[in-house]
Amino acid sequence: MRIKYNAPTVLTFTFVSTAVLIFSQTLFPSLTETWFVVPGKGGFSPSLFRDWLTLFTHVLGHANWTHLVSNFSIILLIGPILEETYGSLSLLLMIALTALVTGLLNIAFFPTALLGASGVVFMMILLASFTNFNKGEIPLTFLLILVLYLGRELFASFSSNNISEFAHIVGGFCGSLFGFFRPPKA
Repeated sequence: MRIKYNAPTVLTFTFVSTAVLIFSQTLFPSLTETWFVVPGKGGFSPSLFRDWLTLFTHVLGHANWTHLVSNFSIILLIGPILEETYGSLSLLLMIALTALVTGLLNIAFFPTALLGASGVVFMMILLASFTNFNKGEIPLTFLLILVLYLGRELFASFSSNNISEFAHIVGGFCGSLFGFFRPPKA
């Protein structure tokens, strides 16, 4: 019996994010803040390559081990199923687009920085409800997940915390769009 690298996009995403946290907590203390955080409104500088790069890399950075484990326990659970359904390259593009959209909307509307893969988590949660989707149908599982997960985030957005419920909602919206308009691989 051998171990198989069964979901290359999900596993690579996990290992790179873990490496970023390890390096940030050991050899390069400012690594996460410099290369893996989208600045908030007013902090984005179009002339800085780094700021453009962080629109994609912020999903690789995490504040601490609890933050990383809470995101990747769900990504590792749902991601391989999605990667099998949609393909590795398609899932990678969905992750990148979700990162870009959440990053752009954060710099447009919120004064706080954005860090972590929770928008990707919510993209995957909503996308997973489409795995048995047929054209012309709206899966009941999608509607229930939409109400449960995004409804909870809407209510939580009115409380004072350091969590970007907006990124969760936008990630879920991205997953919904991917599910509706991106058919599973043949």
